Amino acid sequence: MPQPSASFSATLRVRLQDRPGAFAAVAQAIGGCGGSLDAIDLVRVLPGHKLRDITVLATDAEHVERITEAVAAVPGVTVERVSDRTFLLHLGGKIEVRSRVAIKTRDDLSMVYTPGVGRVTQAIARDSEAAWTLTSKGNSVAIVTDGSAVLGLGNTGPLSALPVMEGKAVLFRELAGINAWPLCLATTDPERIVQVVAAIAPSFGGINLEDIAAPRCFTVEQRLRELLPIPVFHDDQHGTATVVLAALLNALRVAGKRLEDVRIVIAGVGAAGTATARMLRAAGARQIIGCDPHGALHRGRTDLDEAGRALAEWTNPDQLTGATDAVLRGADVFVGLSAPGAASIAGVRTMQPGSIVFVLANPVPEIWPEELEGVAGIIATGGSDYPNQINNALAFPGVFRGALDCRATAISEGMQLAAARALAGTVPEAELAVDLVVPSIFNREVVGAVSRAVIEAAVAEGLGRATEAS
Repeated sequence: MPQPSASFSATLRVRLQDRPGAFAAVAQAIGGCGGSLDAIDLVRVLPGHKLRDITVLATDAEHVERITEAVAAVPGVTVERVSDRTFLLHLGGKIEVRSRVAIKTRDDLSMVYTPGVGRVTQAIARDSEAAWTLTSKGNSVAIVTDGSAVLGLGNTGPLSALPVMEGKAVLFRELAGINAWPLCLATTDPERIVQVVAAIAPSFGGINLEDIAAPRCFTVEQRLRELLPIPVFHDDQHGTATVVLAALLNALRVAGKRLEDVRIVIAGVGAAGTATARMLRAAGARQIIGCDPHGALHRGRTDLDEAGRALAEWTNPDQLTGATDAVLRGADVFVGLSAPGAASIAGVRTMQPGSIVFVLANPVPEIWPEELEGVAGIIATGGSDYPNQINNALAFPGVFRGALDCRATAISEGMQLAAARALAGTVPEAELAVDLVVPSIFNREVVGAVSRAVIEAAVAEGLGRATEAS
């Protein structure tokens, strides 16, 4: 079962009778429901009563309701208001535009805008490269989605995708100092998406594609890479693959195994699963088996789409057949990029001793980590409530920081491999352990290490210019 977390937290304003044991009864009610008491604040002392704000952590929205009902049922307690902390944080949105210059005088205005800005415009018209230094282009990324594959929620549409894209923009800014702009498009037609992004591309130094469903995402990314002279990076594919590879490299060090020797089963062969398989192969993995809801991909399957057939051509060298649990027998690594129940604890039990199990489906993993304790050797998840969180935010800020700083024209497989190895290297060898194979998202060394590796790889491949950092 999931653990209570801040993502499902609420602040209850309660009126309690001012008598001994009143609050203890409230705390007991919260604990009795499986809630976690997070903070207690005294709001006001009234005649015969106290007004308190009590913050609780829960496992889901329904759990918050059960906790509230339990508190309200305590004699002498009135729940006056319940505030969802996550919704409060989103009020008014999470991002805004701020000016980098002040306009206090006529001179300021004449330089920031007309007539002075005209000279800057002419300079860029003469030399388009000047836009990288004379505008915000060199530090700006467009976050583009059609809302067709939002988180683990599916096709919720472009408007409902906006808070997710705003969150992504916050991470770009906070972790890498990059200005990122959410662009939620009201179309799922690949060609229209390509046309729109190509049309707005001059304002940006890079394009981050996000939450676009497969197989459409493959087409959109490929077309834009062909059309645009700036990096185009589908984070659901390549960001995930980069962090998975980094975590796996370190997990294998802890387990005393080599990437080229292990058998890897990937549940989920959409955007993230396919890109992860390709990245692992590029890094040296030889035995990769992809699985969809119908079982292992192999060349004899007649029900695969074009992307599935292409993947089946170079994976599963022994042509194993059967459900995911069946091909887990004797495997060393399981990477879940699918949905709850894609594999079972019984299947994991048949893996090699010291198995490495990444259950990355969000918000509910393929198998709850608590069930894997004592069964798998190393466990990683996609959630922040457990050790070894495999989070795209460990990759994309540094990847784009490096790409922008060297004015890269693309983000290649070699740059992604360099990013993964640099990311893995931010965990010192002496600190590697079963519960530490990937750094924390709050590790401030990550972006610098990844960006430097990306710059070095880009310059070596002729995709970027040398910088002082390289």
